[in-house]
Amino acid sequence: MTDQPPVHEPTTRRRQFLGRLSLPERTFITDALRTETVGGVLLLGAAVIALIWANAWPHAYESMLDYTVGPSAPLHLDLSLATWAKDGLLTIFFFVAGIELKREFVAGELRTPSAAVLPVIAAVCGVALPAILYAVVNSGSGGHPGGWAIPTATDIAFALGVLAVVGSHLPSALRAFLLTLAVVDDLIAILIIAVFYSSGIKFWALGLAFAGLVLFWFLHRRGVHGWYLFVPLALVTWALMHESGVHATVAGVAMGLMLRCHREGDEQHSPGEHIEHLVRPLSAGLAVPVFALFSAGVTISGPALREVFTQAAPIGIVVGLLVGKSVGIFGGTWLMARFTRAELNPRLKWADMVAVSVLAGIGFTVSLLISELAFPDDPTLAARAKTAVLVGSLLCATVATLLLKLRNRHYRALCEEEDRDLDGDGVPDVYQQDDPAWRARVGEPARSLSEEAPGGSGASGTPGDSAPGR
Repeated sequence: MTDQPPVHEPTTRRRQFLGRLSLPERTFITDALRTETVGGVLLLGAAVIALIWANAWPHAYESMLDYTVGPSAPLHLDLSLATWAKDGLLTIFFFVAGIELKREFVAGELRTPSAAVLPVIAAVCGVALPAILYAVVNSGSGGHPGGWAIPTATDIAFALGVLAVVGSHLPSALRAFLLTLAVVDDLIAILIIAVFYSSGIKFWALGLAFAGLVLFWFLHRRGVHGWYLFVPLALVTWALMHESGVHATVAGVAMGLMLRCHREGDEQHSPGEHIEHLVRPLSAGLAVPVFALFSAGVTISGPALREVFTQAAPIGIVVGLLVGKSVGIFGGTWLMARFTRAELNPRLKWADMVAVSVLAGIGFTVSLLISELAFPDDPTLAARAKTAVLVGSLLCATVATLLLKLRNRHYRALCEEEDRDLDGDGVPDVYQQDDPAWRARVGEPARSLSEEAPGGSGASGTPGDSAPGR
């Protein structure tokens, strides 16, 4: 009986939400988001170029989109450049998303159910509510319910590009939540595409594509190395998936999920982490910006903008992105924190979650893709939907920027505290403040971290969260 914990212990050891990341996780998140931020700036630039090109020289832009490249036999790969961008380059994007998701569930923030439940529920609510709002707006006689999935996606690259442009110093915990949310969001998006936007399935091609995936998994698990084996196999599997009628990007996310993302023996990096490190710059720096160049070129005019706010389908998209994503993500997060043992990091406020939720309403890349898939036989409606995606994403970016700017001074202070390294050993001081040797090096007297709460970093993480080896 003497070993029983005090009665009040369960209420004082609540799991902290948006607390300090472990040092390895913080390092990984920082490296990943640095690449995505650069890619986001390139994505913004490509979208601007596409808009200028499509409006200044529309015939040249359309001719470029329709230019056909590739063999017609044996797998009908004589595709337009726009289709190559949509079905080919975005497969690289979803391949990286598959690796990210696998790593998050194996070694990242989603590896334990208690940590996974909040971002997963937030992502699910952030998908469900926009779809519901779109369906309600388009339930009348002039509606187009087939586009319900368009406002459900979050574009992490675009969101981080906005952050880079406005110069916000968003703390690593909020950035990690945004990345984790987007990873789960990408999985839901690819499931939606595979289930609802695939048609005319050719089972012989699907079977061969599945065999290619099995061979990919077998070779990887047997420890076979060599890009000269895996790249041709991946290309053949992608081509078969494209021929089958299932959207070709499914092949990318499937191969990403098959990679081993946990370390064995004396490995410094798992194969999945190594491949992600190599491929992520290709995805963020080339694949996604080129897709934006081929997809974001819509006509911007008075009548076109008027249609966005007067017709059911585009209204549903704008409302879904601006209201549905924001309320869904924030509401799901708040409810889960309210009815579970999670509590918000005392260094942050729920207003910070509102800003991040609005930022997650930027649904550019995948929303543009679904706009084309939802209305394949109506190019005018697809273009109208793309215009609504641009308008909705711009509104979300504007509102999120205003909300983040209100707290930017506080964010800057938190980031400076996170990055401070007084002894220059490459490890931020917040991970060493319990170490007497560190205190001796920097000349600080030994004291408990509890003395620094609530204003100090001791309030920013639960016991164990700050262990570097976690």
